[in-house]
Amino acid sequence: MRTDPTDTGGLFVGRRPGTAPVRYRAAPANAGRWRRQADSMLANGMLAAMVMLCLACWGPIPLACLWLGSRANYLTGNVEAGIVGSFGSAAALLYGALAMLLRLDGAWVLVRRASGRDQRRGVLARIFAFSAAVGASVFAFWFLVILGPNDPNL
Repeated sequence: MRTDPTDTGGLFVGRRPGTAPVRYRAAPANAGRWRRQADSMLANGMLAAMVMLCLACWGPIPLACLWLGSRANYLTGNVEAGIVGSFGSAAALLYGALAMLLRLDGAWVLVRRASGRDQRRGVLARIFAFSAAVGASVFAFWFLVILGPNDPNL
């Protein structure tokens, strides 16, 4: 019957454009075992790159932006130039890193599917939550143990 929602693309009786089920003439050819292993290794490398880039958003990128702001303040002698330099570079680098992470996540799904896994969703949200937990715990350790709550400079 043509009223099945999975067949019609939703709750409509008629078909919306572009929602037809994919039908192959023949079963798609599977790659060999070596190709699937290479794709699996590539997917693991992409996953490691996503973890490193997410962790960089919590430490090295903000520190680099503060350094750029301090250089702008030193070169111009203007505090506002340093603040604008820090915030502008932070916005550009962090949004650029997030855009790169989104592209990597989409490519990771495709590579995982090419390696023979039934991967339908990305892993970026879990990696971002993991990196936030690591960043918060490292900051808490630094603030509570290394710096100490009784520091007279606070």
